[in-house]
Amino acid sequence: MTTLTPAAERLLTAAGELFYTRGIHAVGVDLIAETAGTTKKTLYDRFGSKDMLVALYLRRRFERWCEFVERWLAEHGREPERVLDALESWLRDNTHGCAFVNAHAEIGRADHPAIEVVRAEKQWMRSLYERLAESAELGSRLHLVHEGAIIAWSVGGQADALDHARAAARDLVSRAS
Repeated sequence: MTTLTPAAERLLTAAGELFYTRGIHAVGVDLIAETAGTTKKTLYDRFGSKDMLVALYLRRRFERWCEFVERWLAEHGREPERVLDALESWLRDNTHGCAFVNAHAEIGRADHPAIEVVRAEKQWMRSLYERLAESAELGSRLHLVHEGAIIAWSVGGQADALDHARAAARDLVSRAS
C-alpha cells in the first residue's frame, strides 16, 4: 500500500471504523471527514470517491487479516484447524462478522472497485486452506466450513458456531488422512 498523508491516513482510519461498525451505506462522506478532522474536499482529493475509499478500507483490512492469520499460524502451528482458532481470536475484537461479506452484501455491484478486494480475500482464504491441507479438495471444504462459521456466528447468532466448525474441520481432516 502506498504511503498516505496524515490527513488521508486519518480519513482511512475513520472510514474503516465507521464502515465496519455502521455499514457502508449508512456512513456518508460528511461523517467520515468530520470524524477524521478533515474536509470532504480532502477526502475527494486523496481518494477520488467514496467507492475508492471503500476499496482501500477493505484492502487495508485484508492486509491486516492476512498478517494476523500468518502470525497466528507461526505461533500456534500450521494445521488447517488453527485458522479457525485465529478466526475466533480475531472476532473477539471484530464483532460485526466478516467485513468482506458485509461489504459485498451492501455493494452487490460487480463493477464496484471493492468487489475485486472481496474476491481476493475469499480466494486467499481458500488457497490458505488448500496449502495447509495439502489438498485442493480438502482445502475447499475447509474454506466452506470457515465461511459458514462466520455467517452462523455473526448473522445467525450461533455462539458455538466456531466450536462446531472446528469439530467439522477435524472430521474432514481425519477422513482425508
